[in-house]
Amino acid sequence: MSARKMFHIGLIGLGVMGRNLALNMEEKGFPVAVWNRNSEAIDAFIAEYQGKQFGGVADLAGFVALLERPRRILLMIKAGDPVDQVIEQLLPLLEPGDIVMDGGNSWFEDTRRREKYLAGKGVHFVGVGISGGEEGARQGPSMMPGGSAEAYAEVRSVFEAITAQTEAGACVTHVGPDGAGHFVKMVHNGIEYADMQLLAEVYDLMQRGLCLTESAMAELFEQWNQGPMESFLVELTAQVMKVRDIETDKPLISLIMDKAGQKGTGRWTAQAALDQGVAVPGIAAAVDARVLSSMKEQRMAASLVLQGIDPNEVTAPPTLLADLHGAIYASRITAYAQGMDLIRSASNRYDWSVDLAETARIWKGGCIIRARLLDPIRHAFSYTPEPANLMLDREMSAQLQGLQSAWRSVIAFSVAAGIPTPVMSACLNYFDSYRTERLPQNLIQAQRDAFGAHTYERADHPEWGFVHSEW
Repeated sequence: MSARKMFHIGLIGLGVMGRNLALNMEEKGFPVAVWNRNSEAIDAFIAEYQGKQFGGVADLAGFVALLERPRRILLMIKAGDPVDQVIEQLLPLLEPGDIVMDGGNSWFEDTRRREKYLAGKGVHFVGVGISGGEEGARQGPSMMPGGSAEAYAEVRSVFEAITAQTEAGACVTHVGPDGAGHFVKMVHNGIEYADMQLLAEVYDLMQRGLCLTESAMAELFEQWNQGPMESFLVELTAQVMKVRDIETDKPLISLIMDKAGQKGTGRWTAQAALDQGVAVPGIAAAVDARVLSSMKEQRMAASLVLQGIDPNEVTAPPTLLADLHGAIYASRITAYAQGMDLIRSASNRYDWSVDLAETARIWKGGCIIRARLLDPIRHAFSYTPEPANLMLDREMSAQLQGLQSAWRSVIAFSVAAGIPTPVMSACLNYFDSYRTERLPQNLIQAQRDAFGAHTYERADHPEWGFVHSEW
């Protein structure tokens, strides 16, 4: 490497995601300088890809000196304190107009704080939500950058080149200011939690309720993936069902411990929804389902004490397989509705001006929740004015009306058979609550006033405002 060679972009963090993004950027014609806390990783990476447009040195100052102005530095490191630590190391080496980007799953409030802090020093900070996993990073992810329009203009050519490409364009857009990008990525992950749990619930119903084999389920998921249900996760589920364990020749899925892990973005989505006063019951139920799954020892003990219904003693309706398709599709619509409602609420609160149609567009490729459903969702939010809720869009409401019989049938069977469907049930309850003109919370208001004089409003005299009664 020539000492005078200047690199278009710098990348800090040579884990799997960082390496793959560096390879992706270089392949698209952008010379990349790399840096890692462990300098041996730098040497090994450059040696492995000799002849490519990579450079790197052990000291951070030398790394920064390799970059063109304005310097563009993408952090692919663990979220939290490590990001703040690297920022503090970088700051003395940067100049006004330089750009630091965080590509990890950072809490959006941290991103807002960092953006404000660095702006005060003349340095741009961009929080970049990245979805697609290690394969997406290498072949083309979906990217959700949030920060100043000026900073995005400097990195747009790189991002548009390396992201997934669909007929609707590159799967990246300037989401909005400060923490908008990381917020939208967080909600993406919340929807992902709900979608994965929905597929797990259908798997459970087919396994315990219909006694289907994994190969039969794989065929069914493959069929579903040819129609409106088409999505990366349905395709992946079909693939997972086919894999057999080398040692036992049993379906590998049957040998996996039923304890789901999580890195926190689903929980953050539910937490943000509580803070915003937005209902996301399907997403929250998916988080709870993972928590309950982690309580394996308690569940094993409880299974010996709390006897439920034997699913084999309950006759499944003959239409159950067909109904499952409708139930999961309806639930998926409402899960997206909850996520989009949360994004819009935060956008209004923080003055981000997030474009929901664009959000749906950039999720069409590269990301984990890419699905055919995103086309009608994008269309729904292209209207002016937008529907107050995705479920109110003409096409979406017609779909839900047509699917609700199948939806209710599946959940009725699951209740009768004692097979939990937390997300599917929560999504149906969301639909039923949203469409109900008068809910029973008038009783709650009366109770609150009776025990704590919290006051209430009268439906027949709204002009009275809040009043109190002696109960």
